[in-house]
Amino acid sequence: MKSVNAAVTKGLSVGSTVEACDNSGAKTIKVFSVKGHKTVKGQNPAAGVGDLVQASVIKGRPDMRKQVVFAVVVRQRKEYRRPDGTRVKFEDNAVVVLKDDKGNPKGTIFKGPIAKEATTRWPGIAKVASIIV
Repeated sequence: MKSVNAAVTKGLSVGSTVEACDNSGAKTIKVFSVKGHKTVKGQNPAAGVGDLVQASVIKGRPDMRKQVVFAVVVRQRKEYRRPDGTRVKFEDNAVVVLKDDKGNPKGTIFKGPIAKEATTRWPGIAKVASIIV
């Protein structure tokens, strides 16, 4: 996992339900943990584009439901700033479900665009992504 040079605003807090944009079998997942995130006491951890989250599958195939999975946030509605000054926001929140915490995606097709920050941090996602914004 490489570092991201953009100032990504954290748009998804713990407890958020997010759509999965791949063909892994999960449709909707609920974020319950953000990996590698530190906060002040009493503040909920939040995730932004490129962050690794742990989530449970709410809707999807029967064999995927109620499972705990690792996922990477690839799109968020909350705008964030890139080093060249441009601001980026997407029309929905989306994640990609991973096989393991090393960054190998479970699905083979991603629907919709993937943020550049997520692909620079996770090379396994960059291999499968067709549209990178």
